[in-house]
Amino acid sequence: MGSGPLVGIKVLEFAGIGPGPFCAMLLSDLGADVLRIDRKGVAGAHPAEVVSRGRRSLALDLKASQDVDLARQLMSRADVVIEGFRPGVMERLGLGPEVALSDSRRLVYGRMTGWGQDGPWASAAGHDINYIALTGALAGIGPAAGPPAPPLNLVGDFGGGSLYLALGIVAALLETQRSGEGQVIDAAIVDGAASLMAIFSGLQAMGLMNARRGENFLDGSAHYYRCYECSDGRYVSIGAIEPQFYALLWRLLGDEAPTPHPPQDFAGWREAAEGLAAIFKRRSRDAWCELFAGTDVCFAPVMEFDEAPNHPHMAARGTFLEAFGVVQPAPAPRFSRTPGAIQGPPPAAGEGGVQALEDWGLSAAASDLKARLAREPT
Repeated sequence: MGSGPLVGIKVLEFAGIGPGPFCAMLLSDLGADVLRIDRKGVAGAHPAEVVSRGRRSLALDLKASQDVDLARQLMSRADVVIEGFRPGVMERLGLGPEVALSDSRRLVYGRMTGWGQDGPWASAAGHDINYIALTGALAGIGPAAGPPAPPLNLVGDFGGGSLYLALGIVAALLETQRSGEGQVIDAAIVDGAASLMAIFSGLQAMGLMNARRGENFLDGSAHYYRCYECSDGRYVSIGAIEPQFYALLWRLLGDEAPTPHPPQDFAGWREAAEGLAAIFKRRSRDAWCELFAGTDVCFAPVMEFDEAPNHPHMAARGTFLEAFGVVQPAPAPRFSRTPGAIQGPPPAAGEGGVQALEDWGLSAAASDLKARLAREPT
């Protein structure tokens, strides 16, 4: 038995890459019983593939009618289906939402794509960088003198994709409790990334930002909201937007502070940034941490991937943990009564699948699969 607010929810995940697996990981961390359908003949997840943690695997050949029938049986027992194929693929396999909902009217059928289920680009290949480019998000990230800078694949795949699919699934499950009816979720990364841009739609309408990269207060242009290099080659982040925090920054810098510029004075941002850059280069990152510790300057050291788990704040909260020999993020968010937990390691293809069939009430299918596996060459 798992741990978390989604204990008792059965999720059938069709293996994919990026946002689909991460969404399934989030649901597993919150207690859902996730069974992933892997392609027969592949190795499955790497033991250190963190986004594949916490589920079991069943290896099927979805070109074989017997395995398609088994997948359909599993869909009829599931509360949620997650698939991330291009539009039309699941329909061609005979596992599309029309078929699935005819077998189980309460099913929540989650579809994860980049461009969406319809539209002129729906069937085109793409990646995170392309999806956020089309929404306008990418154009606002990076310095003015150069191309836009991809923010890893956090904004599109995981922010606009996985999190919106997870939200949609949980919302649909709540609605199903009232109506008794399931539904299909079209979770497109372009839609989610555009939604993440809501605040900037408002700021632009109010005349508080413009469309030019490198001239807005949240894009690293403002001297009070950017990163600075220290004497040891490491970096610190400053986010002193509000007047009281801005004034505190200047007060703590003391005699070293450059001539202050009003935060709204765009013309003075570059000069102020140059002055602050010279100051921050005079001390190490740790020295700046000591100076600003416990203050409201809105400051944090820029931690490297391997440093972050050991920062005192991260360590005190247990934001990262070691599981199955890999340091990885702990389940989030946190619940007071039904805490989530990592349900298990990333599975190899087929690992735990027979037992999952038993647990999902498909004992005959489990026996048949055991017999088939026994006949296959090792």
